[in-house]
Amino acid sequence: MSTLRSLKLDDVDWRLLSELQEAGVIAGYTARVDPTRAGQPLLAFVQLRCRAGNCLLRTTNSDDFPEVVEVHKLSGEFCTLLKTRASSLSHMEGLFERLGELGELRTHIVMSTQFDGRPVQEVTPERPVTPSDGWASQR
Repeated sequence: MSTLRSLKLDDVDWRLLSELQEAGVIAGYTARVDPTRAGQPLLAFVQLRCRAGNCLLRTTNSDDFPEVVEVHKLSGEFCTLLKTRASSLSHMEGLFERLGELGELRTHIVMSTQFDGRPVQEVTPERPVTPSDGWASQR
């Protein structure tokens, strides 16, 4: 008896998959690696405000910072948010020192993760915004 169950796709299934892939909705398939078991138990988020002419995205590349697993450009006070992994506190300290050469940092070491990996789902319609009486303009 086989433990694998075969799923037969019909023409509609194949058309849906094709359209979703061509539209870029399905971007790939990857293995989820447990960072702790892979020797990188420490997770930190780093807000970075690069100095003029010393932008992380323009003056470095991904090979310079293998600890950085995600890079997000931001609006507001800081220009970039980095998700980083490290093997030890001294490893993380060295990473923060190297990143600090690019500009101002605000670091957030993650103590534990309570929720992770939610799949993309259809969102519920936006709810109406409740006006704030205490902040309404005075007439």
